[in-house]
Amino acid sequence: MKAAYINRYGKIDDVQLDEQPKPSISKDSVLVKVHAVSINPLDLRVLEGEFKAILPVKFPFILGNDFTGVVAQVGSNVTQFKVGDEVYAKTDSNGSFAEYTIVQQSSLALKPQNISMLHAASLPLVALTAWQALVEIAKVKSGQKVLIHAGSGGVGSIAIQLAKHLGATVATTTSGKNTRWVRELGADIIIDYKTMDFEQELKDYDVVLDTQGGKTLEKSLNVIKRGGRIISISGPPDRAFAEAIKANWLLKFIIPLLSWSIRNKAKKRDIIYSFLFMQPNGYQLTQIAELVEAGKIKPIVDKEYPFSQMNEALQYVNTGRAKGKVVVQIAE
Repeated sequence: MKAAYINRYGKIDDVQLDEQPKPSISKDSVLVKVHAVSINPLDLRVLEGEFKAILPVKFPFILGNDFTGVVAQVGSNVTQFKVGDEVYAKTDSNGSFAEYTIVQQSSLALKPQNISMLHAASLPLVALTAWQALVEIAKVKSGQKVLIHAGSGGVGSIAIQLAKHLGATVATTTSGKNTRWVRELGADIIIDYKTMDFEQELKDYDVVLDTQGGKTLEKSLNVIKRGGRIISISGPPDRAFAEAIKANWLLKFIIPLLSWSIRNKAKKRDIIYSFLFMQPNGYQLTQIAELVEAGKIKPIVDKEYPFSQMNEALQYVNTGRAKGKVVVQIAE
């Protein structure tokens, strides 16, 4: 099968588009003929080896996290899916940038019926991230105030819609040119990060979803009320992350130290800091599909590429200018 893979950590030019062995299913897994995938900044971070110390990969390594496709074969224990089903998922072991991928049935869901394969491919990672942050961790309730950083990005554009569906008052940061667009997604308060300082404009927020890390993460503490939460996908990992990746004893000691400073600053203000290590979850994707079918969440796709232009698609995502997601059509 054709796949986009790497033989070493490196740059986008190191990504090869060539033949790789077709994966074999186990009794609990599903073989999917991939129709479309989307590219996430996470894919570039994996490519560059940012996580090699704690989450090393085995080469050759097929990249990719999101996909939609058609079930081609099911394991003997699979009862929830059948050959021919149109599905979508966040990968749990094998990469998705290939003509076929393997996924556990627990990670898989039927794709939303009212959108195309290409648009559905844009959803799994970003929608699961938003869901696990706002529904599972923060338990956002109607009337609460939520700040979502980088509202025009892949995660931000879905998180705004989900937070609004949950009944929150939503603030977001973005550039001035995207103000109208994020307002249409549901943002109530929009901070142009080029001309305004969100730290000076906002206060007494219940929840902050941080997608930036660094100074943005630290400054966000100043807008959260006592008893509030900050959830980061870009900040330093915590003990829960070490447990989730089943780290060895040394990493279990080291990893929490990375977030000690921000956790301590948060604790002094009676704020809870959490690092979100998003997990594949088919049940949550089923709930997300229901929201998509009800018109509560719409996928945001910036550009579409053919599989032959995978490297060009990666280069575009790497510019950081994508508004929403970039998708790649795998099947002809």
